[in-house]
Amino acid sequence: MYSRIITVSDYSEHQIYPTLKANVYMKLFYKPHTQRRHSSQEEMQPRWRYFQSTPLSHMRASAPPQELSSTPTNTEDQPGDVHEQAQSTRRRSHSEPRTTTQTSSRRSSVKFVRDCIDRARNRVPDEEQGLLDPAEVSEEPVASTVSAEQASVETRNRTPTSCVMPARRPVKFVRNFFDRGRTRVPDEEQGLLDPEVSGEPVASTVTTEQEVVETRNHTPTSYVKPARSNGEAGPTALKPCDLQVCITIVEARQLAGLNVDPLVSVQVGAKRKCTSVKESTNNPYYNEYFVFDFHVAPIVLYDQIITLAVYQSRSILRPDLMVGSFKLDVATVWKQPRHVFYHKWAVLTDPDDPHAGPKGYLKCDIAIIAKGENIKVPPRSEKEDDDIEANLLLPDGIGAERQRTRFILSIYRADGLPKMNYTILANMKKVITGENQDVVDPFVEVSFAGISGCTSTKKNCNNPVWNEEIVFTEMFPPLCQRVKVQLRDNRPVQPVTIGTHFIDMKTISHDGDRAGFLPTFGPSYIYFYGSSRDYSLLDQASALNNGLGEGVQYRGRLLMAIRTEVVDTPELPLSAVLTGPAAPCDVPPDSTAEMLLFGAIFDVNMIDRSVAEKPIQFELSIGNAGNSLNGTRESLRKPRDLADLESVNCDAGYWRSTTPAAKATSGERDHDHFLCYWEQKPCMHVRSVWPDLRRRLYNVNMINKIIDKFDEGLWRIQNVAESAEGPDNMSTAALRSLLETVSDACAAYAARSADAPPLGSTRLDRERLRLCIAEFGHASSVTHNLKGQITKRSMKEKLHTAFACLERLKRIREEAQHSLPDVFIWMISNEKRVAYQRINAGDLIYSERSDEAGALGGRVQTLFLKWPERKTERKSWTIPAKLSIYLWLGTIQDKKHFTDELPPGYAADSHQIRDAWNPHTSPPMQLFYNEKHNFQLRAYIYQARSLIGSDTSGLSDPFARIVLGECAGTTQVIYETLSPTWDELIVFQNVLLFSTVDYIKAHPPAIVVEVYDQDKVGKSEFIGRTVILKPVVKSTEDISSNRRFQQISLEWYPLTRGDTEAGELLALFELLEMPNGQDASSLPPLPPPKEVCGKAPVNVKKDVVYPVPVGIRPTLSKYRLVVIYWGLRDLKRIHLLSVDKPRVDIECAGNTMSSTVIQSVRSNPNFPCPVKFIDVELPDQDLFRPPMAIRAVESRTFGRMTLVGTHTINSIQKYVHAVDAHDRFKNDLTSERVKQALSRNQEQNCNVNSGAVPKSSFGLHYNNNKENRRESSPLLTQEGRAVALYGSEVNRHLRNSILLKNRKRTKKSINVVDHESSKDWWTKYFASVESMIDEEKKSKKEREGDQEDRMTLGFTEVRAARPCPSPRPGRVIAANVVTEPVKCTDIPKASQAKIYPHELEAVPEFEEFKDQFQSFELYRGKKTNDEQDDGNRIVGVFKGAIQVYPMAADGSVRDEATYADYLSRVPSNEPTQVLVRVYVVKATDLHPMDLNGKADPYIVLNLGSSKINDKDNYVSKQLNPVFGKCFEIEATFPQNSMLTVQVKDWDLLGSDDLIGETKIDLENRFYSRHRATCGLSRKYEEQGYNRWRDSMKPSQILAKLCKDNRLSPPTYGCRSITVGDHCFEINIEDEELFGDLQTVEEQMALEVLHRWQELPAGGCALVPEHVETRSLYNPRKPGVEQGKLQMWVDMFPKDATGPGRRVDISARKPKSFELRVVICNTEDVILEDDEFFTGEKMSDIYVKGWLKGPDDCQCTDIHYRSLTGEGNFNWRFIFPFNYLEAEERIVTSRKESVFSWDETECKIPARLELQVWDADHFTSDDFLGAIALPLTRFPRGAKTAKLCTLKMLSGDGSVPMVNLFKQKRIKGWWPFYTRKDSDEIELTGKLEAEIHLLTKEEAEKSPAGLGRGEPDALDKPNRPDASFMWLINPLKSIRYILCHNSKWCMFKYAVITFVAMFLLVFLYHAPGYIVRKILGD
Repeated sequence: MYSRIITVSDYSEHQIYPTLKANVYMKLFYKPHTQRRHSSQEEMQPRWRYFQSTPLSHMRASAPPQELSSTPTNTEDQPGDVHEQAQSTRRRSHSEPRTTTQTSSRRSSVKFVRDCIDRARNRVPDEEQGLLDPAEVSEEPVASTVSAEQASVETRNRTPTSCVMPARRPVKFVRNFFDRGRTRVPDEEQGLLDPEVSGEPVASTVTTEQEVVETRNHTPTSYVKPARSNGEAGPTALKPCDLQVCITIVEARQLAGLNVDPLVSVQVGAKRKCTSVKESTNNPYYNEYFVFDFHVAPIVLYDQIITLAVYQSRSILRPDLMVGSFKLDVATVWKQPRHVFYHKWAVLTDPDDPHAGPKGYLKCDIAIIAKGENIKVPPRSEKEDDDIEANLLLPDGIGAERQRTRFILSIYRADGLPKMNYTILANMKKVITGENQDVVDPFVEVSFAGISGCTSTKKNCNNPVWNEEIVFTEMFPPLCQRVKVQLRDNRPVQPVTIGTHFIDMKTISHDGDRAGFLPTFGPSYIYFYGSSRDYSLLDQASALNNGLGEGVQYRGRLLMAIRTEVVDTPELPLSAVLTGPAAPCDVPPDSTAEMLLFGAIFDVNMIDRSVAEKPIQFELSIGNAGNSLNGTRESLRKPRDLADLESVNCDAGYWRSTTPAAKATSGERDHDHFLCYWEQKPCMHVRSVWPDLRRRLYNVNMINKIIDKFDEGLWRIQNVAESAEGPDNMSTAALRSLLETVSDACAAYAARSADAPPLGSTRLDRERLRLCIAEFGHASSVTHNLKGQITKRSMKEKLHTAFACLERLKRIREEAQHSLPDVFIWMISNEKRVAYQRINAGDLIYSERSDEAGALGGRVQTLFLKWPERKTERKSWTIPAKLSIYLWLGTIQDKKHFTDELPPGYAADSHQIRDAWNPHTSPPMQLFYNEKHNFQLRAYIYQARSLIGSDTSGLSDPFARIVLGECAGTTQVIYETLSPTWDELIVFQNVLLFSTVDYIKAHPPAIVVEVYDQDKVGKSEFIGRTVILKPVVKSTEDISSNRRFQQISLEWYPLTRGDTEAGELLALFELLEMPNGQDASSLPPLPPPKEVCGKAPVNVKKDVVYPVPVGIRPTLSKYRLVVIYWGLRDLKRIHLLSVDKPRVDIECAGNTMSSTVIQSVRSNPNFPCPVKFIDVELPDQDLFRPPMAIRAVESRTFGRMTLVGTHTINSIQKYVHAVDAHDRFKNDLTSERVKQALSRNQEQNCNVNSGAVPKSSFGLHYNNNKENRRESSPLLTQEGRAVALYGSEVNRHLRNSILLKNRKRTKKSINVVDHESSKDWWTKYFASVESMIDEEKKSKKEREGDQEDRMTLGFTEVRAARPCPSPRPGRVIAANVVTEPVKCTDIPKASQAKIYPHELEAVPEFEEFKDQFQSFELYRGKKTNDEQDDGNRIVGVFKGAIQVYPMAADGSVRDEATYADYLSRVPSNEPTQVLVRVYVVKATDLHPMDLNGKADPYIVLNLGSSKINDKDNYVSKQLNPVFGKCFEIEATFPQNSMLTVQVKDWDLLGSDDLIGETKIDLENRFYSRHRATCGLSRKYEEQGYNRWRDSMKPSQILAKLCKDNRLSPPTYGCRSITVGDHCFEINIEDEELFGDLQTVEEQMALEVLHRWQELPAGGCALVPEHVETRSLYNPRKPGVEQGKLQMWVDMFPKDATGPGRRVDISARKPKSFELRVVICNTEDVILEDDEFFTGEKMSDIYVKGWLKGPDDCQCTDIHYRSLTGEGNFNWRFIFPFNYLEAEERIVTSRKESVFSWDETECKIPARLELQVWDADHFTSDDFLGAIALPLTRFPRGAKTAKLCTLKMLSGDGSVPMVNLFKQKRIKGWWPFYTRKDSDEIELTGKLEAEIHLLTKEEAEKSPAGLGRGEPDALDKPNRPDASFMWLINPLKSIRYILCHNSKWCMFKYAVITFVAMFLLVFLYHAPGYIVRKILGD
């Protein structure tokens, strides 16, 4: 009766996520046959956590993970067009017999893929439609359209899926459920995961939850696009969890201002922390680490703003002055690779100064850590000079040039708002006056980049009109991704949110060169969703209104627009928000359309008991139209009233949106409730008016179709290419065909869109259409050209290129502007809304073109309704109801098509159906089906595995419940198991289905299977649920044609509970049509009843139990199950009693094998007899391999047995030995030797010591003569240890050649200073770190180069060889640069160790050291889905090994040699004493524990009862402490096997806090074949820093490995060593390795050990000398990293030779130096002051400098009154300091405050700071200039002041650089400079100085005084006479003023005065004298 069904968890990302994760998880582990690797619970956990901790949007946006690439998780469906021969093709496939084959992972869903894999699928390829074009792969003519009847038969007789449904594409990530496109690929074209192929339709499934929507379409599985999420995310993103934002402030450079005292403020959201203050510097160095802890939902944290601000510290009375700030949101960081920005420079700007440029640069690291994730920063050397411009803190794709931009948001109007009547006074007014006002005071609040702006408030209005603008000023492109728009109600106390919508900036803009455009939006409506419109005083779902979760009801719409203006001359600061009026915006009348939404309900069942007691009805609505309970308007009286479109709005319409109320009917059990609709199917319809924006929906549907098909094909082809066989000609042909198909589809889209009508009237519509055309045209060209470049060799590279093209298309698939609101279906009980489902309108829209139509429109779909409010987790597992409904949405002009896809069989003679073409005719209120058929359902329930433990014991008493319509049935209860085997056939009689037989066969009904745990008291507890979408349907014709059970087989179906995986079900479902008027006797006979082995559930009677027929159940063969019971570890108390005498039972396929009882766990937790085996019967098919249950029980008094814990292995397939695999060992073992080995194991109580295996037992013959005696012994004798030549004869020619090389090398190195005596382990460590960094850089460049080539999507395959770029682009390093004294090149590569940036167990080659034994965690108690509670369920660990060997017909093991070898390799499980050395190097990025943001860490070791506490040696106030400790512990395995290394924080008062800890299983490392006891160094040396530290020499280790592997002793040749049949060629020409003649043989043996994995017989990678980096975790914050610890562990057996010498890794003590700086002279210093009397420019110059900080500052005396900028000083600075050469850091120790308990050690760069100042007497001194000289690399001084220029500071290599630690002494001229506001450097003076570096000893031998003091006093400078201070020498000042400046004037004045006086006297006396002369005197 029903059309096809698909399952949808939710139409939004956050609700669909649980089911999607379960299906992705299912696909990861259920691979077909030989490719499938069934994983145990502990192996599933890491992959499963990936899907639990990663938000769906980020998983979808990122490139396909490498660990998932082998299994396709994203697939698509077929287009809507269908072949004309579809029916005949499917009939042919229907008649083909079904075969079960051993298939590989090569599967296909399209014809070209299927044909390529035909040889593995063992069937004839049939002709099916192509991936995108129906005519692409078919040679027959294609019909453009098909009738409804043809479409209904289209998918008849599909090929069955196997353990999983065909791989489909979920919303934005997984393709399991929902098809955005339209017609699906026929089931004959199954996915790559399908393990079987058959012409018979077989049930397929998807996991379901209460939030599941199934959709019936033309094919059995598809998926739909989610409903608009409004910024919502999945359950993982909505669930509060522990998150950390880690920020490291490294340094700042080029800060604005002169001689500032900067501090950095770090703020995340409302949390703020600050660095310390660095005085008198514009380039401060901090290296301070901050951690911000959050326990919120990730979706909440993503919108938090990270603000980095630099302030100039001022006095307490004055606030700090901001220099500049930088901000970005957390979401930007999260979207980065590894969620980290590492060593990036943030550009600081002043938000209040719109005209200013950059205010400086801040170097920082920003990382976000979630649970289960580690900080993975790219390695980087601190010695590298950073290129600021090349490492700006900007996401990829954002350029360094950012402009100030105005974002203008125009808010026009809103309508359809709910009533927000929350106030008591309003209710009282309503009661007294009878007035019912809306009482909504709406306003709009917009938040962007941490700033908010609001419109005005409209009083008492639910249709407000604002016409206002909100203007934000921000840098573009912005680093904040989302704009939050909230519609709020202004309540008196606190505003309440009505609805929230998020606009992603990437969806409204594009950064392309050709089709790029600035952010633009609208004018367009955005639709708000949130909690129910039923207002109440307390809204429990108010979080939905804030965008946290899926909105359950429509809450209004808002008309708004966004435009962007780039501001050339900014007037507003970034922090300002402006609001103002905006011009009104009206939607033109011709842009609206009347829409018809039609729905017909076919079936309602699985109704929850809580809502079944009252009458039930259903409501269909779109927006407020159809809302009958709390809408704003009522329905119009007649549909003709909608003709006047200008007078209606979105709330108006004509509808009959509810079904008649009916009471649910209960079935055989009380909880089986359903509605009896039978032949009469109620209908609903809604007619409303909306903007006619269908083109947007059509465009999205077309884009999604092409992208999904492209994505599906690539994933499936990639699965083939990455299989074990690798790509072949068929897969390359499949890729070519896919690319050709996609190219044609993209070209067709671009051509059609170019001529199509516009998407809308907005600018974004035009720009988006232009962008889509350009992108798809580009994709068409790329795929077309890429097709011709595909070869087998370049297959994977071209796949990456194709994926890059696909990712580029995915960026444009999302439509930001809404077209229609979502459709809601509500279940109403007792006039209350109780359950709902929400569907995107775009998935229902009708179009005449199938590629434009919605995926769900016009077809029956099954919806699992959801609870609207937040329920408890147990309540959320239940389903309110399951609803089968037909939905159709289109314009009133297309109303005639609303019945086209209805299931046939209904009466079409009603006038509503006949007059469907008439727009004014209402759709029918019910459909009457007059054709029905009676079926019998046979449910073959065989077994389940990996169920959730629901009892306190950790087990369950499961039974299965099958539901089909109103029929329900149950299996028996199997007690105390997690892997029940029911083996039942459940028969449902009289299953009535309404429709034609052909339609039912093509679209069978969905079957729901639920598994419950039977409890003795109370209700049964829900375990999991699955939905079978495609059961097998057989008509009477099929039954009469004798198509029997051999053509169908069982399949695994995943069970889910909530968002977690709950197990699997092996079952099969078959619907058999019963002939009219006949009973079931005409059907195939049922098998004979079996004996009832279990009990029926409560209130269920099961008189007869039928088994699964022999033809359906799997065939069995004999296998031998071998188990090594090694021991039990970490057993917890059970019922308050300790576990002392446990045993382990292993159950598999109905057989149980028990271990011996451990007599005392405390004395020896190992089992006495480790090896046991049992013969079992297992299915031949890999798919049906049963699970294995491991149970630990406690033997107590009086024969009582108490269950300790259980562990379930999903399938034993991973432990089955492959018979056809090549033998690891070439030794021919006869069956008699096998029997001897087995008997010997039994005689020795199954204890096999691999080191004591008799040689004669395995056919190994050793020469016992004296010459080869050492060869036959694993260890050398004392005599042999003194001789370096072991077991080999090196010829004289080889010795002479090596000797000659040594002589030549000695001659060349005569003049080279030997630094070997100064080298230590830390020298080797730092060299190894630098090598690791270089390797990472090289690999990163290669990856980036490949990725760049793929992203550019060029057409030329051959690329020219590019030179390797330097670490800093554009920078040339001079050839004569003087480097540090010890460089990486000083340490040979062969002498370096391997630095692992992760745990040693994470190295793939070492297999987590589980090659010998595996650890199985034992669980007890109920699984609650709470991670912390579930972690407490672990009660112990079982260690052992499991192997399954096929047996021959005669009862022997087929591969006896491998079987015997496996038994002989079992080591002795007797207690072993071991000396353990734990080397702890250092810790990094520890979590701060003190209030000052620091910690006082120290190390604590725990190994069994042994404990080492290094509390006395704590490191004060450090988050990156260097420990350099070696701890020795004597341990006994297995009692002391788990090493715990803790890092604690020392506290003066109270108990010490745990920072983090890491645990290492030493036992696994000790017994591993990878030899993790002591790492192998690359070079064998007996002395020096690289001294061999193992207790055995390489030759001894090699001999022992050969003996353990039963290989012939190694044979040493001249240039090779032969081990067994393998010859290792050794390059002895390597001077680094073979430079010492005395160690040649040992070095050759060491080379073989490093290449041991090349040995075909038992070879494996051996652990090299290493330092591993382990993550630290705190139990209080499980899964969240608290730092990292670098360490390694060595182990030496006590019974062997003495352990090697300890390696001294003590932390390097800094070396004491003394820096003497003689300030000689200055030149050209700028003149700042004016002479008071004369006005001349002058400066009182002095120089000050420091090395360790401003506290260490020293100053010269003052050169007063410098008129030319010249200063003479002859002044000596003396700076004693401690220096670490390897780190190039100065070490200082000081107390941070007077309250500090001890000193804090700091490491700062070795940088000499020199500044020139102008001294002022009454005001503060004026800063003139500065220069910073790093002691390890600074420019060589100029010889003269004239040659001293700013070019010396360019750093471009033109000026030689000096390392003072090499050159020791230097003299010259250096420039002083300052930085202008324009960021330009200005020369402010020149300094002549002499710099002399001495060691402490040298300084004591030749002391010198400060300034000009003794000893070694300096001469006083010859300063001008004008250099003096006038306040101290007033007379001299007067004399200087008078004589120096006015002496010539005074002389002139004196002469003039003298002459004047002379004339005056002459004139005075001349008359008298003349008179006297006249008178005769």
